[in-house]
Amino acid sequence: MGVNSNRVEHVSCLETTVTISSAEAGVMPPPMQIHKVCLPPKLTTLQKLKHRLTEIFFPDDPLYRCKNQTWFKKLIICLQFFFPIFQWGSEYNVSLLKSDVIAGLTIASLAIPQGISYAKLANLPPIVGLYSSFVPPLIYSILGSSRHLAVGPVSIASLVMGSMLSEAVSPTEDQILYLRLAFTATFFAGLFQASLGLLRLGFIIDFLSKATLVGFMAGAAVIVSLQQLKGLLGIAHFTSKMQIIPVVSSVISTRDEWSWQTIVMGFGFLFFLLTARHISNRNPKLFWVSAAAPLTSVILSTLIVFLLKSKVHGIPIIGHLPKGLNPPSLNMLYLSGPHLAVAIKTGIVTGILSLTEGIAVGRTFAALKNYQVDGNKEMMAIGVMNIAGTCSSCYVTTGSFSRSAVSYNAGAQTAVSNIVMASAVLVTLLFLMPLFYYTPNVILAAIIITAVIGLIDYQAALKLWKVDKLDFMACFCSFFGVLFISVPLGLAIAVAVSVFKILLHVTRPNTLILGNIRGTQIYQNLSRYREASRIPSFLILAVESPIYFANSTYLQERILRWVREEEEWVKENNESALKCVILDMTAVTAIDTSGIDTLYEIKKMLEKRSIKLVLANPVGSVTEKLDQSEITESFGPHGIYLSVGEAVAHTSSLWRAQP
Repeated sequence: MGVNSNRVEHVSCLETTVTISSAEAGVMPPPMQIHKVCLPPKLTTLQKLKHRLTEIFFPDDPLYRCKNQTWFKKLIICLQFFFPIFQWGSEYNVSLLKSDVIAGLTIASLAIPQGISYAKLANLPPIVGLYSSFVPPLIYSILGSSRHLAVGPVSIASLVMGSMLSEAVSPTEDQILYLRLAFTATFFAGLFQASLGLLRLGFIIDFLSKATLVGFMAGAAVIVSLQQLKGLLGIAHFTSKMQIIPVVSSVISTRDEWSWQTIVMGFGFLFFLLTARHISNRNPKLFWVSAAAPLTSVILSTLIVFLLKSKVHGIPIIGHLPKGLNPPSLNMLYLSGPHLAVAIKTGIVTGILSLTEGIAVGRTFAALKNYQVDGNKEMMAIGVMNIAGTCSSCYVTTGSFSRSAVSYNAGAQTAVSNIVMASAVLVTLLFLMPLFYYTPNVILAAIIITAVIGLIDYQAALKLWKVDKLDFMACFCSFFGVLFISVPLGLAIAVAVSVFKILLHVTRPNTLILGNIRGTQIYQNLSRYREASRIPSFLILAVESPIYFANSTYLQERILRWVREEEEWVKENNESALKCVILDMTAVTAIDTSGIDTLYEIKKMLEKRSIKLVLANPVGSVTEKLDQSEITESFGPHGIYLSVGEAVAHTSSLWRAQP
């Protein structure tokens, strides 16, 4: 009997070590050692719970830098951890400042017109969009871990907030109540986001898969674009609904309200903005063309309306916008009343969407510059800035892809670019607001259409169809759900399809029949590898998922079906009778009591047919549960092996040793 040189001390093993010669095994190359299958080290229930919670909530080990440090050094490290500005601020210099100033001013030229436009998209006063481009970027620059994320209002969150709140309260008939609900929804969005970061529950937003977001954003972009026909055509009475059929019907039924002056100006500037966007996409070095186009359009259209105000009466304008800093709004929170549930629901939905977009954008540009963005820090930063925004007349904000792309291309080095952008917005709020009096609403519609049209990613949809049909189905449901039902319900349908996909994989896991690649100890899928062949008298199966209550019945039926089909194949081809089923458990990462009972039932059923069940390579946690349930005693000393090859070799030698 051989000795295993890789023995693990202080653990009990389920099988002794033996050496099998090639003559005994018959099918394996010589010589072969059968290793022990050992239990993992003994841990108390409290230790297991601590380890599991650590892996769930702290996979990145955030306090690793504090090990073996003095208390003062630990304090500095903690400050840097919670406030990233202390980390990069100590290394800041004039060269970085120059780059950040240029980037910040460039972002501001895009953020000012977009802020006004997106506020209109959320059915809020335009000034709220500028307020939301001032306070939140300052908060993020202190707490955020991304160097390139440009913070402010975004189209998707604005659209969702506008559509969900307008279903409960009219933004035109009850403006004060609508504004209160918007601030309240922002508060709950920030509270939800900060809670996810504080409790390190970021995995919740992973349920919004990429496929779901591709369809959702495309559907939202179409709806937003159609809604802007009100501004482009100069329609005064337009539907507040967000579905495609009511919007198109409203456009057709109000043909008598169309204004040719508005149409000429709107489509002229829309063509200008799309051309600028196309130029920047074709040549990234000309990013400034697309970045400067919205502000240029605002200035030119305002001048045109101002100079021709006596001749063009059919073009609606923004009108008076108050000067000054953000007024306090904490007293406007709507914390009791019949519409509180709507505000909470809107806050959670917009919070999830803005959090997903912000983290995705931050990680995208971090990958390009080879640094890491901490998802939990981002949740905290975005949540805190929205809570602070609630107190200063802001609505939901996050990292914008278009502004972040401009920030990246303009050479932003740190979050100081957000401070510069906020400073430019501050100057605008204090001194430049009267200049926007004659800005036409039609230019805001053109800016919104130009911004959201880039959200229609048809190439990603085609890739989903090519790679994964279920992902494409989630994308398809999301897109048409938004178009024909509603924005929140379309998103909910897409999430439901994604969850159904997960449940399908869990309840119907993949099972394979394995064969040996001759001359090796490798066992692979018979249908995938032509060089793999069956081992006489053996049926080798692999399960590629945990074994839980949700799939244990299916696995029992599927394994017994594999056995029946193998016996039929043996009979048809006059092969050796089936004597052993080996279950490769390499991919079985977990098992529960229902799974253990299923293994026992399968074993009893096979024994009635004179077939032995053998387990190969169970992982540590599975081995431990099998041992604690005492099912290992029923398998005996030769029922669990470290690998499929050793199971085949040793079982064959036992048969040969029998008289």
